[in-house]
Amino acid sequence: MADKDWPGITYRPDEQSRDMSRFSSIAVDVRNIGDHELTFAMRIDSLDSDVKEVENNRDSKTEQVDLAPGEKQTLRVTLSRKMPDRLKGRLIGMRSNPVGLNEEGGLAVDWIDQIILFAFKKPYAQTVEISNLRLDGEASEKIWFDDAVDPFPMIDTFGQYMHDDWPGKTHLQQELVQKKEQEQKDISADPAPTQWDTFGGYAAGPQFERSEHFRTRKYQGRWWLVDPEGYLFWSHGIDCVNSNNATTPITDREFYFADLPAKDSPLAVFYGGGDWAPHGYYEGRGHYKTFNFTGANLYRKYGGDWKAIFNRRCHERLRSWGLNTIANWSDKSIYRMNRTPYVVTSGTGGRRIEGSTGYWGKFPDPFDPGFAEATAKHMEYRREEANSTWCVGIFVDNELAWGDELSLAIAALQSPADQPAKIAFVKDLKAKYSEVSLLNEKWGTEYGSWDALLTQQESPDAEKAEDDLRAFYSHVADEYFRVCRDAVKTVAPETLYLGCRFAWVNDRAVRSAAKFCDVIGFNCYKYSVADYKLPDGVDMPAIIGEYHFGALDRGMFHTGLKPVENQQVRAEAYRSYLTGALKNPMWVGAHWFQYGDQATTGRGDGENYQIGFVDITDTPYLETIEASREIGKSMYLLRLQK
Repeated sequence: MADKDWPGITYRPDEQSRDMSRFSSIAVDVRNIGDHELTFAMRIDSLDSDVKEVENNRDSKTEQVDLAPGEKQTLRVTLSRKMPDRLKGRLIGMRSNPVGLNEEGGLAVDWIDQIILFAFKKPYAQTVEISNLRLDGEASEKIWFDDAVDPFPMIDTFGQYMHDDWPGKTHLQQELVQKKEQEQKDISADPAPTQWDTFGGYAAGPQFERSEHFRTRKYQGRWWLVDPEGYLFWSHGIDCVNSNNATTPITDREFYFADLPAKDSPLAVFYGGGDWAPHGYYEGRGHYKTFNFTGANLYRKYGGDWKAIFNRRCHERLRSWGLNTIANWSDKSIYRMNRTPYVVTSGTGGRRIEGSTGYWGKFPDPFDPGFAEATAKHMEYRREEANSTWCVGIFVDNELAWGDELSLAIAALQSPADQPAKIAFVKDLKAKYSEVSLLNEKWGTEYGSWDALLTQQESPDAEKAEDDLRAFYSHVADEYFRVCRDAVKTVAPETLYLGCRFAWVNDRAVRSAAKFCDVIGFNCYKYSVADYKLPDGVDMPAIIGEYHFGALDRGMFHTGLKPVENQQVRAEAYRSYLTGALKNPMWVGAHWFQYGDQATTGRGDGENYQIGFVDITDTPYLETIEASREIGKSMYLLRLQK
């Protein structure tokens, strides 16, 4: 099927099998048995049960996975459901709703018309083994479809979903205290991997020279970090180690909650406010009120001195769980206790490239003087923590919109005449072509002058201008990383610069990062990174800043970015991901996102992912904890295997 645009197969259930409303997802196992990487997808189509004969009434949902040669993964599509009219406008502020209810889309799950399994077209043959196409999970919560019952409130006093039960759910405050005591026994029985040094490095391995700071080293063909005691160190970490992961907006949604604390209650301190909302219901609505369920549950669990107890407990937990790094977005009061190595995150500022776009905003303009000033100022705020012996390294920025290898150059041309990046681009073009007529000849344009090029905001023919667009893209990337590197090294000259946490990236941007970073940071939401490679000719250490897996079997509404069937499968995915990372010579660490589940009802941008090592009540997910412990105890031997 190499000649097909979308090579694949279509499965059409018979009429008796099309009602899939009892289930929560459709899954299939896929193995790439070809010689090249491929992208494989599953699309679910449904028809409205009242107008099945109308072909254009079809609704669809698609998910995809990337597969390296020989790799096998489970591809899963959650069966999101059409929202009943009586609930429209009431389920707001969440990335995903109970039982997958969707107001703007959703599938008619009582009439699944077809399941399409297909590969993305490539210029080479692709061979895929498909097996075990199946329905998974139960979706039996009738309350959402019963017109005679109001499903609100739906969140209990602990911030949990009310209309379901599951293993580990907290029903009474007394249970929190009991869980605290049980966990203390567990930690005391298994306090830390026995072969770790003070920092979590491999004390049973070779020892190199001591230092005041972490550094990199290539040993036996694989990249490593080396800790201050001189031992090999692989950064097994976790993001967002703090006490506010389940903070959620309550404005316009007070009816969601069965038992919010009275304003004169000791728990009233966990009310707050915010205005951060880059996406979703609260975007553009200004200030909203919040409640921090994580903090309230910690108070219930540990008492009035909960913060100090929780801070100490975090370090005890991480060591016991086989984790040796407090990663991004964590509470400074925790990591500055200097009991667990940590990373620092810093930012940039100044003007943005007006012609650019991105999920988290426009791309920073590194040619703007304000960019260097703001970046230096942000780093100055972090001087003390960045220079600590316990600091592994420094990230600057997060998940910028790097686009393809032409995008930032085109964005500069589509910006106003006073855009610093555009001025820099025109300067480069002047140096190369000297006369605008020569540029016109190359690009097929008709600019009357260099000033005319500055003034216009149209992009040229990308094919004709490709060489110059690529060259300026590299100039933008080089300038970005140079300024960030200089800011880091001015404040903390011996501390590792870990890059910008690439999420959407291309080889040209990575090559620029390699010129200036000590370690290149990537946020890799994949099921495997065993075969992840840097561009040809780039031999550098790299670190994973974010990854996770989640399931819907413990009262949450969204799996996060990489769904799995249940908590046991989540633990298996964790083991597999880290085993692959440890065997890949480029990776020097991987940091899970995040420490605690997000709020059942979502944070400011609506994210309500089941992605924690602990749930909203501070109860550990034992399956994932056990997997983390196993990795922590075995990771150095795995890494050193030839």
